[in-house]
Amino acid sequence: MTNPFETIEARLNNIEGLLLDLKHSEKETSTSDPVDKLLTVKDTAKFLSLSVPTVYSLISKGELPVMKRSKRCYFSQSDLIDYLKAGRKKTVSEIAADADEYLKKKGNKV
Repeated sequence: MTNPFETIEARLNNIEGLLLDLKHSEKETSTSDPVDKLLTVKDTAKFLSLSVPTVYSLISKGELPVMKRSKRCYFSQSDLIDYLKAGRKKTVSEIAADADEYLKKKGNKV
């Protein structure tokens, strides 16, 4: 007759192994299949730290990347991140490096 504690320990080890496999498989599926999140106007205003009227103003000016469907506006979170990155100002050292590169190219053409 087997020891019941050994049976319980074996089953617990099996459950622990299954839980670890499940945990690792969730990480792999979440990183391999990123879904672009769609935001509403209110969500976008919160995401960009703007008011809702300001978001509508930027939509009417054509400054925000927007998708319209049945009188509703939707925003791709990755498009909004790209929009924010496009407004990034260069540092003084980046501007100097760009100027040096431009002058090198200009000097080669003359």
